[in-house]
Amino acid sequence: MAHGPSTYKPTNAFTRWLDSRLPIIRFLDDTMMQFPTPKNLNYWFTFGGILMIMLVVQIISGIVLAMHYVPHETLAFDSVERIMRDVNYGWLIRYIHSNGASFFFIAVYLHIFRGLYYGSYKAPREVLWLLGIVIYLLMMATGFLGYTLPWGQMSFWGATVITNFFSAIPFVGEAITQWLWGSFAVDNSTLQRFFSLHYLLPFVIAGVVILHIWALHVPGNNNPLGIDVKGPADTVPFHPYYTTKDGFAIAVFLLFFCYFVFFNPNFLGHADNYIPANRLVTPAHIVPEWYYLPLYAVLRSVPDKLFGVILMFGAIFVWALLPWLDTSRVRSNKFRPIMRQLFWILMFVIFILGYLGAQTADDSNLVFFGIELPIGKLLLAQIFTIYYFLHFLVITPLVGLLETPHPVPESISKAVLAKKGAASAASA
Repeated sequence: MAHGPSTYKPTNAFTRWLDSRLPIIRFLDDTMMQFPTPKNLNYWFTFGGILMIMLVVQIISGIVLAMHYVPHETLAFDSVERIMRDVNYGWLIRYIHSNGASFFFIAVYLHIFRGLYYGSYKAPREVLWLLGIVIYLLMMATGFLGYTLPWGQMSFWGATVITNFFSAIPFVGEAITQWLWGSFAVDNSTLQRFFSLHYLLPFVIAGVVILHIWALHVPGNNNPLGIDVKGPADTVPFHPYYTTKDGFAIAVFLLFFCYFVFFNPNFLGHADNYIPANRLVTPAHIVPEWYYLPLYAVLRSVPDKLFGVILMFGAIFVWALLPWLDTSRVRSNKFRPIMRQLFWILMFVIFILGYLGAQTADDSNLVFFGIELPIGKLLLAQIFTIYYFLHFLVITPLVGLLETPHPVPESISKAVLAKKGAASAASA
């Protein structure tokens, strides 16, 4: 580990006996309790802990739901209704799981955007960033598979539409699609495959999360200043400082989560999924879960199916290139005035793409919060998709070369002391 020799001291005969045979307590103490962490981390750095809690929530609630769910096309919808009505607290477990998926993605998006803003993808954290992208891709697959399991109208037709995109791949597309289906159409074989994979992937995510944490502990945490730790004066032990801070952030996050579970459990879902799947009736508007909407807008921005699929996956893959596309020697946008403004423009572009992904698939004028704009939805999606890729592939490298950053502090401790001194002077 990056922080040097172990400082753990067994306190009794049992811990001394265990430490000489299986030093798991020493490992936990070194990596979770005594691990030196930059002393200037703000609440944007608490989402890693939040994501760990949400992953545990999803795995436990998913295991309980799997005990009662029946992965059969004639029984799946009714088994979900039985969970809601007849299983003790089944409604609660199901709402925790369904809303937990949305809050898992809320936390991961905030975690990713924080990494973008503070330059957490830059050396020496490239592998950490790449593992984070792998986790995000696994989450996307898991979320999609889980969305199909209630076997409502939106589940069935969402599975039909998304799996059909693989058929656009030259030469092997039809074979891949039929392998996903397990048949020649979305049917019972598809549901059973999706259930099996949905049960498996969270444990794969947990394994990659362990690698992600390992990769974090080698170079250590990034920080809002984006500068390297210069010595012990720049750090504090993870416990009790950040266990307390993370605990408070987790509690606040869970309060919002509980509001949706208990008071507005269907707000983030779709009403059509309470209609049993019917292959003879196509919904008026097939739409994925909200956390896929920006990518869905990118996919629909071009009429060619293959090119749309390439663009959709390219919108994620371009993140993997970011450590090498960003040419700036300064990590944090806190000291990059131009890139800081461009970051917020990118956030606006992603928000609009998400809004466009929720609209019907036609080229009528966009109605934005009740106001009709004089521009077609397809054209606007194309414009914002082009800007999205330009931001990463062209703008980011050029700005890194041309921008003049603000002066960066010499060390974390000096920056913290200067901030405290300024605050004391202002209060006086």
